[in-house]
Amino acid sequence: MSHKESFLQYLQTEKRYSPHTIRSYNNDLDQFNLFLNENSMPENPAEITSFQIRAWIVSLMDRDITAVTVHRKISCLRVFFRWLRKEGIIKTDPLEKVVLPKRKKTLPVFVREESLDRLLDGSDFGDDFAGLRNRTIIEMLYLTGMRRAELIGLRIADVDLQESTVKVTGKRNKQRIIPLTKPFTARIEEYLGARNGFTGEIKSDWFFITDRGNKLYDKFVYNIVRNYLSMVTTIEKKGPHILRHTFATHMLNRGADLNVIKEFLGHANLSATQVYTHNTFEKLKKIYKQAHPRA
Repeated sequence: MSHKESFLQYLQTEKRYSPHTIRSYNNDLDQFNLFLNENSMPENPAEITSFQIRAWIVSLMDRDITAVTVHRKISCLRVFFRWLRKEGIIKTDPLEKVVLPKRKKTLPVFVREESLDRLLDGSDFGDDFAGLRNRTIIEMLYLTGMRRAELIGLRIADVDLQESTVKVTGKRNKQRIIPLTKPFTARIEEYLGARNGFTGEIKSDWFFITDRGNKLYDKFVYNIVRNYLSMVTTIEKKGPHILRHTFATHMLNRGADLNVIKEFLGHANLSATQVYTHNTFEKLKKIYKQAHPRA
């Protein structure tokens, strides 16, 4: 087994990284090794120095790869080389002296409340299984702030209709309980009725399923969200993560405590949640300028 394969196995079994993260790390490591090979640089981890890593950063920037993506790829290398050092495969970490390019601060994009109200209150999703499922997917993402992978991983047993809660399994198998509104609980009951009638003899404990009764997949969820958001907003990004941003922003705008939102989102620390305060501050500035006589 190669160092890379052992490392990825370590991430899966010991660190409990998600399949998506492991695929991403695998791709990043393959790209780094390809760069080393194409430039006749040493591929043995013990021979790699900060010079090769800096050279890869420069090549990525020359290809107009964003600083955010560069940081993510180098983050993968940091975890990899720390593991190599922990295993005694290398003696020094070549990334200790590597300085990364500065990232531009970008505010999370979100959908306006009026737009989502228009979608959920004024759009015809249909009364068949597909229509009820699609609407429930949109509402589940928006009303809970869960990630796409968390939504795909939901099982029937995770949704408690009596308590009006959903149990979400997040990154590294960390679980959290999110409350559901009474109207949405009723919507879920309607969806489950349609789901049971649709599946018939198909036995599946996945909460959301495709038109063929199978577990959802990334592209399937993305297409549903994009298609419906396209009806009410012109923002460029219309994927499922936008509804997570929208959940957090709308909660903050209506006075929710930042620590509560942190728990709902499943963030490990408050700094990851604080990015949403910038959107709220922009709204406050706008209201101030409109309302204050001397603004």
